[in-house]
This record gives sequence, structure tokens and C-alpha cells, in this order.
Amino acid sequence: MRRITRIATVGIASAALALSATACGGKSSSDSSSDNGGKAALAYDIGGRGDQSFNDAAYAGLVKAEKDLKIKGTEAEPTEGEGDPDKVQRLTSLARAGNNPVIGVGFAYAPAIAQVAPKFPDTTFGLIDDTSKTGKNIANLVFNEEQGSYLAGVAAAKVTKTNTVGFIGGVETPLIKKFEAGYVQGVKDTNKNVNVKVQYLTQPPDFGGFSKPDLGKAAAQGQLDAGADVIYAAAGLAGSGAIEATSKAGKWAIGVDSDQYNQKGLAAYKNSILTSVTKDVSDAVFNVIKSVKDGKPQSGEVRYGLDKDGVGLAASNPAYTKMTDVTAAVEKAKAAIIAGTIKVKTAP
Repeated sequence: MRRITRIATVGIASAALALSATACGGKSSSDSSSDNGGKAALAYDIGGRGDQSFNDAAYAGLVKAEKDLKIKGTEAEPTEGEGDPDKVQRLTSLARAGNNPVIGVGFAYAPAIAQVAPKFPDTTFGLIDDTSKTGKNIANLVFNEEQGSYLAGVAAAKVTKTNTVGFIGGVETPLIKKFEAGYVQGVKDTNKNVNVKVQYLTQPPDFGGFSKPDLGKAAAQGQLDAGADVIYAAAGLAGSGAIEATSKAGKWAIGVDSDQYNQKGLAAYKNSILTSVTKDVSDAVFNVIKSVKDGKPQSGEVRYGLDKDGVGLAASNPAYTKMTDVTAAVEKAKAAIIAGTIKVKTAP
């Protein structure tokens, strides 16, 4: 697998948690040839690979495709503070290099994919977490994040001892507000007396709230000081800071996107990660790559919900699975959401 660190430059990425990744995307040494299995590329979202969350989930799907489908994978890192022209250049370079599909990891790629996709009609572009830009060769890979977050709210309301829990959003966007909406509803439906403290780290166009652990750590500390004993952060790499602060305080953290209990970079804090709201970004990435290889490329909206295990609540922490009253409440809520008797809000 090739990981690109600068346009037209072959490079091995620097440390996974580096916030100053310099990639704009582009060519790798494999650009002039292709394996029989084909080539596929990921263009990462803010924070890049190593965020222990969203981007790492996408990476897992690419790794699986390399192994199972025998494709050659390429990764392209974002730059801090980049704009749409940078993304356009990155996606164009990846498409010209013969990668198919080219997958933009995150809604921030929507404008760039809308601009680039028509220029490469024979290339499939995967767009994760966005349906605003569509096209014959665009696969919109989206999730019912609010449903998984509802289950997290149920769990938080059941385990809190202070009747105060927290939510930290990386950037106040419609997508992250889906996480907030589901979580708050799950808490309140379970115990209306539980107070939910909500904080966003940055506002658009500042997307640094997804990439700066110190911001997440400070926000979590503020909520802990205000009495919160369960904190759910939907903040990408910044969420690792929230998990650290919560763990050091001896309170419960709820992870996001990946099963963060099993993330090596968070191993020091794993016993404090009660559960995680998972999004099957890995399968979404694998499935769109497989669809291209099979000659039946995905197109349009491809939605992953609770009914198909596209979102869910991880049960890796033995401490969580031993809380039978909590897990029973979560399973009851899951069944009701799938049956349609609980309608989960997508906005606060």
C-alpha cells in the first residue's frame, strides 16, 4: 500500500498521530502499472490516518480490500487548514493515477468530488457522510449515526451516578449534530432527570475541532469539573483527548466511529471506554471497492443503519457486558428503533 505525503512524490507517512501531515495527494511509484486486482485510493479527512476513529475505520476497509480482493491501495493525507482546491488537486491526481474507486473520507470532500467526478466518468468516487452532491459515478456512503448515538444515550443514562453526562462535538455541523440529537434523546428517554452538557470545539469554517486532542481534553475537563461522569465525544482525533481526560478522572468515556476500546493508540485508557458508537465505515469502503472490481459499481445513496448493523454500540469492554441492566436496556431500545416504534431525531 502506498501512502502519499506530497503531490507527485512517493513517501512513507510520518507518525500516525502527526497533525501536520503534508499530503495533497498525487502519484505513487505504482502509478505506471496496475495489479490485476486493480487500484483503489483513500483521501483522508482532517486528522488523517491514526485518529483512532473515523479515518482509521476507512483504512481498515482498504486493508481488507487489499487482502481479500488483491487490489493495490493508495492513501492520501490532508493538510492542516486546506481548502477545496487542495482536495480537487488530490482527487484529480488519484484518479489520473488509475485508482478506481477514489474515496473521499468525509463530507468535506463533497464540493471537490462534485467538481472532479464529471471529468473522470469511468471512475467511481465514493463520498462518505454526504448526500448533497450526486452523480452517476458517485456513491454516497452514509450512516444513521443518530441511531447508534441513541443507544449510547441509553447506556450513559443508565450508568451515570451524578445525573450529569456530556457530549463533545468536534465541529458544529449538521452531521455532528445528528450524533448530539440521538445521544440527548436516548438519555432523556431513559431518564429525563439526567442533565446533558453539550459543547462544540470549533465552528465552520474552522475544522480544527476534529484534529486537536488538546481541545477535546480541555472540553472534557470542563465537563468533568461540572459534574459529568460519562462523556461521549464525536470529534475525530480530538476525541482522544477527551478520552484521556475522562480516563484520568476515573469516569466513563464513550468512543465513536471505531471500537475505540480496541484501538492500540488508546490502550492506556481502554478500561475507561465503556462502549463506542460504531459506524461500519470499514465495510462501506470495502463494499464500494468490491462493487467496482465486480463490474457493478455502486452509485447513489448507500445507507447503513442499525437494521443492517451499519451502526451500533460496541460490547468489547467486559465491564460493559457485565452491566446486564444496561445491556438489556440498550437491546430493548435497538429493537424498538429497528421496529420503528422509536423515531430518532436527526437534529437537536
